[in-house]
Amino acid sequence: MAWRNRTAAVWVAGAALAVLSVSGCEGKVGLSDTSSPSAAPGTKGSGRDLSSLRVASEGDGGGYKRDKFGTRWKDTDHNGCDQRNDVLARDMKDVRKKGTCVVLAGRLHDPYSGKDITFSKSDASEVQIDHVYPLALAWRMGASRWGEDQRERFANDTANLLAVWGVPNRQKSDSGPGEWKPQKDFQCTYAVKYVAVAKKYDLPVTRSDHDALQNFLSRC
Repeated sequence: MAWRNRTAAVWVAGAALAVLSVSGCEGKVGLSDTSSPSAAPGTKGSGRDLSSLRVASEGDGGGYKRDKFGTRWKDTDHNGCDQRNDVLARDMKDVRKKGTCVVLAGRLHDPYSGKDITFSKSDASEVQIDHVYPLALAWRMGASRWGEDQRERFANDTANLLAVWGVPNRQKSDSGPGEWKPQKDFQCTYAVKYVAVAKKYDLPVTRSDHDALQNFLSRC
């Protein structure tokens, strides 16, 4: 009887350890503090779930101008710092500031290329702030029908902003994931962020973008 009790105790302990191991190794998207989606992976509303993402064709984009999206880098969270400096401070390491807001220097591990970039305000274009879901593409996909306030919120939403190296940012331009893709190590995170933003603003994606996102999410 004592032998059976010891055997049962060992089995229970082993099962508990197995559960802890599985929990500890559960796959994570690897998002930084750049506003990861709050929904659990695989649930509706999650950046990994494409089931509720609308698919549509692009409009012609007539009438698009950057100023249609309101004040550039407006302090929409009212913390006293503009959105550009907020994102630079969030995404870089070893940040040095002037006062509480203005980022003068830092180091960026560019998510799009994997390259390490040294940022200095004297060469500010080396590190740029990218809209993951591009403004011009959003305009073609329905933002042209939004009110001005909603477009301004979209353009300054830190969930849709990333500090990136200027070179891949210029290459990306206003392309969606069907036409441009980041390095493989960032494709899962990029797709999760893209889908989350699209759902947040009820923006559809093209069929080619949907297929590319599905492929990127397979890397998660």
